[in-house]
Amino acid sequence: MLNLLRYREVADYSGAEDLTPVEPITGAEAYRIYTEGAMPHLRAAGAQVISHGQCGPTVIGPADEEWDSILIVRYPNPAAFVDMVKAPEYQSLSRHRTAALADARLIATSV
Repeated sequence: MLNLLRYREVADYSGAEDLTPVEPITGAEAYRIYTEGAMPHLRAAGAQVISHGQCGPTVIGPADEEWDSILIVRYPNPAAFVDMVKAPEYQSLSRHRTAALADARLIATSV
């Protein structure tokens, strides 16, 4: 699964007031909270983080489409991903991801 991520300057917890930090945090910080909590779910699903890093400028593509980070995760099969994201505990945790991101792409691959 290819993830392209653009973080908010300030995380938006308006849809998850119960998770709102005492002081405002950046989208990147909120995504780190999400990542730390998501790792046990990924391991339980048999998934493996292949790569995670910063993105550079877009070479070919829309000029206004810029990404902060790229994340590549290998799941054993599509059902493992679907089961993980349907789990209530993961869905609650994923609200940090929603607060963190201004935009994202989640692209299934066969690599």
